[in-house]
Amino acid sequence: MNSGILVVAAERELRRSLFDALDQAGYPQIYSARDVPHAAILLEGRPLSSPLQLMVLVVAGDAKQARHACEQMRDFPGADDAPLIVVLADEASVSPADLPHGVTDWLSAWNVSEELIPRWQRSLTKMGLGLPAPARAVVAASPSDDYRFIFEEGEAEWLIADLQSHRLLEVSPAVARHARVPVEQWEGLPLGEVLHFEGIAISEVLAEASRHWYPCQRKSAQGADIGQASARRIRHAGADALALLFRTDRADLRAEAALSLLSRIFASTSGVDAQIAAGRLLLDELGLDYLAVWSARREGADAPSRILQLWSGEEVAWPTAQLQTSLQHVLAGKPILLRADAKRLAPADPLLQQLELAGFAGLPLYDERHGVLGAMLAGSRSGFGEMSIIEPVLRCAAARFAQLLELGRTREQGRAEGLVDALTGLPNRLLFNDRLETIIREASRNSECFAVLFVDLDCFKAINDTYGHAAGDQVLRMVTQRLCGSIRASDTVARYAGDEFIVVLRHIVKNDDVTRVAEKIMQVMESPLYLDDDVELQVTASMGLSFFPDDANDAATLLKHADEAMYAAKHQGRNTFKIYEVSPEYAQQHGMALKTRLRHAESNGELRVVYQPQVNTETEDIVGMEALVRWEHPELGMISPAVFIPLAEESGLIVSIGEWVLRTACRQAKEWDQRYGLRLRLGVNLSAVQLMEPLLLDTVAAALRDTGLDPTLLELEVTESISIKAAPYLIENLNALHRLGCHIAIDDFGTGAASLDYLRRLPADRIKIDQSFVRNIGVDPDDEAIVRATIDMAHRLKRSVIAEGVEIEQHLQFLRDHDCDELQGYLFCRPLQPVSFDNLLAERQRLREGRAAELA
Repeated sequence: MNSGILVVAAERELRRSLFDALDQAGYPQIYSARDVPHAAILLEGRPLSSPLQLMVLVVAGDAKQARHACEQMRDFPGADDAPLIVVLADEASVSPADLPHGVTDWLSAWNVSEELIPRWQRSLTKMGLGLPAPARAVVAASPSDDYRFIFEEGEAEWLIADLQSHRLLEVSPAVARHARVPVEQWEGLPLGEVLHFEGIAISEVLAEASRHWYPCQRKSAQGADIGQASARRIRHAGADALALLFRTDRADLRAEAALSLLSRIFASTSGVDAQIAAGRLLLDELGLDYLAVWSARREGADAPSRILQLWSGEEVAWPTAQLQTSLQHVLAGKPILLRADAKRLAPADPLLQQLELAGFAGLPLYDERHGVLGAMLAGSRSGFGEMSIIEPVLRCAAARFAQLLELGRTREQGRAEGLVDALTGLPNRLLFNDRLETIIREASRNSECFAVLFVDLDCFKAINDTYGHAAGDQVLRMVTQRLCGSIRASDTVARYAGDEFIVVLRHIVKNDDVTRVAEKIMQVMESPLYLDDDVELQVTASMGLSFFPDDANDAATLLKHADEAMYAAKHQGRNTFKIYEVSPEYAQQHGMALKTRLRHAESNGELRVVYQPQVNTETEDIVGMEALVRWEHPELGMISPAVFIPLAEESGLIVSIGEWVLRTACRQAKEWDQRYGLRLRLGVNLSAVQLMEPLLLDTVAAALRDTGLDPTLLELEVTESISIKAAPYLIENLNALHRLGCHIAIDDFGTGAASLDYLRRLPADRIKIDQSFVRNIGVDPDDEAIVRATIDMAHRLKRSVIAEGVEIEQHLQFLRDHDCDELQGYLFCRPLQPVSFDNLLAERQRLREGRAAELA
C-alpha cells in the first residue's frame, strides 16, 4: 500500500531535487515540507494504520540540531518503522559518524538524484524488506545487482573497480567527457595510475571504503585534474566491487568551484592589477587557452583598444581589431557562445584560425545604461566544459570586467574634472559630498540604514616631518589599499582632506555589522607599513561613527557627528573608534536648553515612532511589534531615548509625550490590522510618571476608542525598575487596564530588585528578559543560568516570555532550545519607520499567500 513519503528540506531547490528523484521513481504521494512544524501540518489527521514508507531529512546544522529534528520526526504518526535517510547539506557541520541513533542512512546533498533511491533500497535490504513497487522497476532496470548509479544522464564521475585487483571495470561517461579520454581507454587501468591521493596511500583509501573525501588528482588528457574522491563498496554484475566518486575542483565542471572562483574575482580591488588577476584566475581555473578584454572605440580613437590579453600557447602574429570579425560582432552587442564548434568561424576570423580554438565565447561589456563598453573574448583549443556552469561564470566575469572598465573611465573623467584625488585615486571631498547626497536619497526612498565612518591617521604630521612628504604620500596610498580591502563593493571610501578618510557602509542591518568593519580596519592597520627605502612604520587611526537615520538624516550633520565621535576616540587615547551619541554628560550640561526644546518637539514634528517586530521563536513569524519613540533634534540629530526620556520625566513632559506615542501607535496598528488582518500585538511603554497618573485608564480608553484598536491587541509595558511602593496608583491602574482587555508586560525583567514581587502582585501576562542577559549568552554562564531560570519560572506561573536584544544565531538557538516563546532584536529586524514596517508586512503577506498556494 502506497502510504506516502515525507521530505523535509528548508532550501527550496534541494526540496525540489528530492521531490523530483522520488517522483521520477514513480511515487505519487510525497509530502514536501520546509521544516518539521510544516511537516506536522501536512501529516495532520493521517491514520496510524497508514505508516510512512520513507522519511528524508535535510540537515544543515550541527549534531544537536540533527538529533532534535530526528526525534521530532520519529514522533509523527506512522513514522516508527519508516526508514529515515539524512541528507547532509554543504553547510552542515555534523559528520556522518555523529548522526543520531535511528538514522537509517545518509548521503550528500549534491548527489541526491543519483543516490537517494539506491540508498533507500540498501536500507530496506538490511531490514529484510524489498523496495516498494513503484520504484522497483527503476532500480531493477539498472545493470548493478543491489547498487547502481545513473551513469548515462548524470554529471558525477564514477569509477568502478574490481575489489581484488583494483583495476577499472567501468567508468561513467562523465569521466570520459571531463578528462577528455575515451571510455574504452579506461577499462583495465590500475586505480593507482588513475587516482593519486595526497597524504594517504590509495590502498588505505580502498581498504577503508568509508565514503570519506580525500584530496587527490584524477588522470586527464592534459595531465591531471585536482579534486577529491571517496570510495565505497557495491555490488556490480553479481560480484563485490569498489566504486569511487571523484569531484573536480575545476570551475568549468563543478558549481561549487565556479562559485569560489567568482567570489575571488569579485573580491579583487579595482585597477589594472585587478583585471590581470581576474584574467589569470579565469584562464587557470576554467582551463582556458585564450582570454582578452577590449575597450570599445572612444571619441578621438581610431579603433578599439586591447586592455588585457592572455594566451597559453606560443607567440603569434596578432591580427588587428578590424580583422577580427568575432570581436566586431561582440562590440556590436551580439554575444557568441560556442562550446566546441568555433572552428566553423575560423575562415572568416584570423584570430580563431591562428589559435585553433574549438570553444569560443564573446560577451559584450555593458555599462549601467546597457551601452557597450567593450568585449571579453575567451577560448579553449579543446572545447569548453559544462556550459550550464561555464556560461554563467563567463557572464559574471564579463560583468566584473565591465565594472572595472567603467570605474577606470569614471576615474579618468574625475581626474580631468577635478573630482578624484590624484594621489590615492579615491573620490575627493567634492565628489564624495555629491555621492553622499545620492546615498541619502536612495536610503530614504528604500528605508535603508547606512553608517559614516570618519578615519583620521594618528600622528601623521610626525611622519611627514621625520621622513618627508614622499614617505607621507606612500603611507596614504598604502592606507587607501587597506581601507578598500576592508569593505564591500557597495561601500564607498573617499579622501576627505590631508590624512582624513571617509567610509560609507551601505545596507546596514544592525550596528554590530559596522563595529565589525571598524574592528577589521583597526586590525589591518596594526600591521607595519614598509616603505620603499626599507623604513618600517606603525600607523594607527582614530575613527568616529554616525548612523543614518538614527543620528541624522542630512549629510552635513552626519559628517559633523562622525567627526565629533572621531575626536572623542582621539581623546580616549587614539587607535580606537567611538560611536556618536549625545552623552548623559552633555544632557546634564545643557539640560535646560534640551528641556526647552523638548517642550516644542511634538508640535514641531521632531518626534518619531518606530516599530520593531517581535517574532515567534519556533516559526520566526511576526506576532507583534514594540512602538519606540525617537527625537530628531534639528542641530544634534537623533537623541537617544536614554537621554531625553529622563529629561521628559523630570519636566513632566512624559505624560503628554506618552499620550502622543500611544495614540500614534494605536492609530498605526489599527491601520495595519485593517489592511493585513494579522492581529499583531502592539507594545507601548509606560513610564513611572504615567503609571502614577490617576487618569491613566481614561487616557488609554480614549486612545483605544478614538483609534478603534481592539484593546486585546494593546500590550502596555512596565519597567521592573519602578517601585510598587513608590507608585501609589500602579497596581490599581494596571488592574483596571487589564480589565479593559489590555495585556500587561514586565519590561527589563531581571534588572530590578523586585522580580518575584512583580510577578506575584502585578497582573502580568508576559515578561521581557532584559537584553543585558541575552547578549551574554555564549559568554557568561551565570547570565545563561539566569535566562534559563527566568523562562522556567515564568512558564510555571503561566506567563509567556519574550527575549530582547537577540542579535546572533547563538542567541536564537539557545533561547529556542530553552523554550522561550518570542524574540525581539537586530537578528530579525532593527526598529523601522512606519513605511518600512508596512513594506515588511506586505512582504510577509505575499509569502503567506505563496505558501498557501503551494499547500493547495
